[in-house]
Parts: sequence; C-alpha cells; structure tokens
Amino acid sequence: MYLKDYFENTTGVGVLSTADESGHVDAAIYARPHCMEDGSIAFIMLDRLTHKNLETNPHAAYLFIEDGGGYKGVRLFLEKIREEKDSKLIQQLSRRCPVPEGEKAPGPRFLVFFRLKKILKLIGGETPDLSL
Repeated sequence: MYLKDYFENTTGVGVLSTADESGHVDAAIYARPHCMEDGSIAFIMLDRLTHKNLETNPHAAYLFIEDGGGYKGVRLFLEKIREEKDSKLIQQLSRRCPVPEGEKAPGPRFLVFFRLKKILKLIGGETPDLSL
C-alpha cells in the first residue's frame, strides 16, 4: 500500500516530535500528514514551538496510532527540506481538517515539507508494508 493511501484512509491520532538546537524535546498533536506528488511529506503548522524548533533542528519524528484499539500504526523519521508561508496550497490542503467552529488560528501558517528518512511499525523495529 502507498503511504498516501494509508493516511487518506486510516484514522487515528498523530504526534509530531521535534527538538531545538540544544536537544530540548517537544511533542504536539498533529493531523495526518499530506503525502505530496514529489514524495515529500508535509504538515501545516502555526508559528509555535514545533515550527520554531524546526528552524534550528530539521529532524522530527511523527508517531501515528490507528483508531480501533491495540497498537497499530507507524513511526516516520523526517528531515525538513523546505517550507511555504501563507500559500494557496495551504488553503487547498486545509479543507481536509477545518478549524473548529468559532476558532481562528492567529498569525501566519506554514506548510513544512519533509524528506522521509525511515518508516517503522508503531511497535518493534520492523518496516511496514508501505511505500511512497
């Protein structure tokens, strides 16, 4: 199965972990990633701690736990390659996960692109049957 199909058809909870240049770690709830045509993985983010960490340390890990009980899911090991600020592409992709009614996200939004360095199953060191 392709990673794009997996994330389009599988629901669950995702956590994106980053660290600053000194190694201070942060973890935040994030929606499923966008799998782009060029093979990159992208997340929409505000200018908060996760985004600030990625300005000084391009490495991140995304843990996705599938709905349905048990411990099924994937771990993605990522490296930031570029970002866009307040682009039309962000508006197009945002429709998938609308902001809750009445909430407005303050400040700029960024579309941050990552290269997939490694993918593992949620539990253990095995590579899942997924490809870009």
